Amino acid sequence: MHNRGQYHIGIVLIIIGLLFLIGRMLDVNVWSVIWPLGLIGLGAWLLLRQKHVGSETSVSQRFLGDIHREGAWHVTDEEIRIFIGDVDLDMAQADISTGETNIRIFGFIGDVDILVPKSVGVSISSTGFITDAKVLGQKEEKFLTPLRITSNGYEKAKTKIRLETTFFIGDLTVKQV
Repeated sequence: MHNRGQYHIGIVLIIIGLLFLIGRMLDVNVWSVIWPLGLIGLGAWLLLRQKHVGSETSVSQRFLGDIHREGAWHVTDEEIRIFIGDVDLDMAQADISTGETNIRIFGFIGDVDILVPKSVGVSISSTGFITDAKVLGQKEEKFLTPLRITSNGYEKAKTKIRLETTFFIGDLTVKQV
């Protein structure tokens, strides 16, 4: 599957739906079950997720708070996990390696703002329950529908950023400067 986040959100929604259906049939308070299961699932995901990331991919995690990068920094393959918060990556003065750099951002609720030089090709894949996106001059509002946008000349660009985001509720802004 192109975006694993879409797959995971689908599975979670099916499980929650099944729990509500079973709860309705058995006259059980489903909310008293969902919250503990959700916390157990989040904890298991945080513990096991590290094993699925390649050794060359850096991982940044925040439960609450923001991740900001600007100025002269080195852009590498990275996975960012944030429960509630903002991710701001200003790559205007950053050192971006030739080739394709993959950045994955996972979260529950948050804003993602990315600034990329015009010379860099950008491919965006975003999945969420609710997504409000302003990407490369296009405005999209999505509800349970994936978003895929690629900049002009992406395939021929020497330097590329592949951005994949998965949020329950997310606001995504990507600009080329």
